[in-house]
Amino acid sequence: MSIKKTSLALLASATLTMSLSARDQIKIVGSSTVYPFSSSVAEEFGATTKFPTPVVESTGSGGGMKLFCAGNDLNTPDITNASRRMKTKEFKMCQENGVTDITESVIGYDGIAFSQSISNAPFNISKKNLALAVAKEVPSKDGKSLIANPYKKWSDIDASLPNREIIVYGPPKSSGTRDAFEELVMQSIFKKMALYTDLYKADKKANKKYKKYSIVRTDGVYVESGENDNLIVQKLEKNKAAFGVFGFSFLVENDDKVQGATIDGVEPTPENISSSKYPVSRSLFFYIKNSHSKEVPAMNKYVDLFMSEKMIGEDSILGEIGLIALPTEARNKIRESVSKRSKLTLADLSAKH
Repeated sequence: MSIKKTSLALLASATLTMSLSARDQIKIVGSSTVYPFSSSVAEEFGATTKFPTPVVESTGSGGGMKLFCAGNDLNTPDITNASRRMKTKEFKMCQENGVTDITESVIGYDGIAFSQSISNAPFNISKKNLALAVAKEVPSKDGKSLIANPYKKWSDIDASLPNREIIVYGPPKSSGTRDAFEELVMQSIFKKMALYTDLYKADKKANKKYKKYSIVRTDGVYVESGENDNLIVQKLEKNKAAFGVFGFSFLVENDDKVQGATIDGVEPTPENISSSKYPVSRSLFFYIKNSHSKEVPAMNKYVDLFMSEKMIGEDSILGEIGLIALPTEARNKIRESVSKRSKLTLADLSAKH
């Protein structure tokens, strides 16, 4: 082979190696609730920097964690969005696969809206009755045992509720919204009921079976509707009897089509969510794979943009589409932690957010 051909071959090889070890476009996966916020930042990033617009996929919080924690290879995501905090088992999965340098970011608050068609009369539901509507097993009338959920209409649960079919379109098990709904609605109610707590104390097998008091019914009343919350909105337009479970931002974006029910008499509003007065409120997150930052130089600039006041502050771009801003002090504290790329630890995950 000639010197010229050899040089060309080496150059081609070096170019291929470089293309495999670095890329300009950020890969983002995760929560359908965080998706509209992340997508807005991605569009702004693509319009205002030299880098291409990041690819953002709505895979659900659980699905995103699996992809994110699969390894450090550049074929894996750089960032994963989550509508609930990373779980201990997910953190351990990351560690086992070599993803050991992760930074956690909190971008703001969100409320889980329990919504219906705007053409219906306003609906108020207690958190207890909502839990009883979707649980697989509920207390019997004599309160002595758990039975298969017999409730078909809201009035079956409480005579003061409408004589209307119970049908709820909601997220699947892979969704962080589903995790948060189970925790904030079902677990918060059932962990205070002796029938459930006695089962935990008496039988370890029951403890495993009842999964912290939150098994959702599978008899067709609760209908898993995928990770696309816009699809749930469409279903509510078609089925006036139904309710949907999704993030507050989708309620804001579709306020000409759907309305949020009040829960325990409290409306899902930015003020009620940020103050935690609304009983189904939670924080929103994204997680950064710091091992990719050198090979994907756009990452740091994207993260800086996302954490800016322009995006997550008071009267921000993301606030216009439903993100509820953190208090100033908390926002600044999180921003400082992210700017330092503080390394997430197992102990961090036990701290309250």
